[in-house]
Amino acid sequence: MTPVNIVASAENPLLPALYDIVWSAVCLLIVFLVVWKYVLPAFNKTLDERAERIQGGIEKAEKVQAEADQALAEYQKQLADGRAEAARLRAEAQEEGAQIIADTKAQAHSEADRIITSAQNQIDAERQAAMVQLRSEVGSLATDLASRIVGESLTDDQRSANVVDRFISDLESESSGQPVKGA
Repeated sequence: MTPVNIVASAENPLLPALYDIVWSAVCLLIVFLVVWKYVLPAFNKTLDERAERIQGGIEKAEKVQAEADQALAEYQKQLADGRAEAARLRAEAQEEGAQIIADTKAQAHSEADRIITSAQNQIDAERQAAMVQLRSEVGSLATDLASRIVGESLTDDQRSANVVDRFISDLESESSGQPVKGA
């Protein structure tokens, strides 16, 4: 082996020379310091601003969500109040309707009773008038008939009234099913 070969074999092809390592380290240190001094603060500042905007957006969204929840609760309360009011009005209307129906029925019964009473009074008055008229007609017919049968004149008012009353009593008793007196 020759000495040249020994030197060549002593060098590692994967390991760079010492001056390359030193200059590479200096360049790396300079790049590191520039990044540390200028790039990293700007990057951190951008990230911080972005984080603040995100946090502000989250807080704003939470505030809007809270307002929406409050508005929803208010809406639901108003809706429940409206439904309760509608139910109350419906119940009042039903009560008023029932009261109107009851009043109308009571008024109709009262009117019917008045009409029945009026009709009954009219019937009684007509019956009384018919009885008076019937008594006078039956009386005159009975007097004429009795005068013919008896053969004497029954012109005496007292006598003819007694005969007519007895005749009507006899007729009433026959119509009620009682036996006639003197028959």
